[in-house]
Amino acid sequence: MRMQFWRETIDEIYNEKPPHHPVALELSKAVQRHKLTKRWLSRVIDEREKNLDDRAYRNIKELETYAENTQSSLLYLTLETLGVRDVHADHAASHIGKAQGIITCLRAVPFHSSKRHVFLPVDICILHGASQEDFIRGSQERNVKDVIFDIASQAHVHLEHARSFQNKVHKASFPAFNVTVPLDGYLKRLRKSDFNIFFPSLQRRDPWLPLSLYIQSWRKIY
Repeated sequence: MRMQFWRETIDEIYNEKPPHHPVALELSKAVQRHKLTKRWLSRVIDEREKNLDDRAYRNIKELETYAENTQSSLLYLTLETLGVRDVHADHAASHIGKAQGIITCLRAVPFHSSKRHVFLPVDICILHGASQEDFIRGSQERNVKDVIFDIASQAHVHLEHARSFQNKVHKASFPAFNVTVPLDGYLKRLRKSDFNIFFPSLQRRDPWLPLSLYIQSWRKIY
């Protein structure tokens, strides 16, 4: 019902008849001001609806697809609010969104495990012989760390791919890509913890994040 409400709301917004709902009204203003593409908003709703049962991803590809249709779609919309409609920026947004979705999945492991839920890609868990129970009891065995290493490595690959054509991306796009700062920070801390996803420092906020965001913004990089 929630997804249907938002699907109908999006239709009404693009028909210039937004419902009297605070979020819908603000979204309508943004759509009118920035000419936001309806497809990106609809794709987020459609993908979330397919995953309402919160089941584990069958493989890393399925996780990447979910991230592309949600996180990347939001980045495409952010680019549009910045007035950027460029194929290279969209390409970067696609890979950064996938990295963000993968890392979000990793960061949530301790919380989900405490609730006896595991959503990590099943194929990678099977490859390393790691069971759901291993994560639920917070195992720090090598096979559990290997699962985390493989998944984190895929996120790193996407970030590096996005940066490989950084010179082709218009500088106006870079504010949308500041999300790479916390993503990078998490991957570095994960590496320092030897890919122990339950390491206490990984659950704390990065005190240097504001400074890191400022430096990246000043250097005009992502």
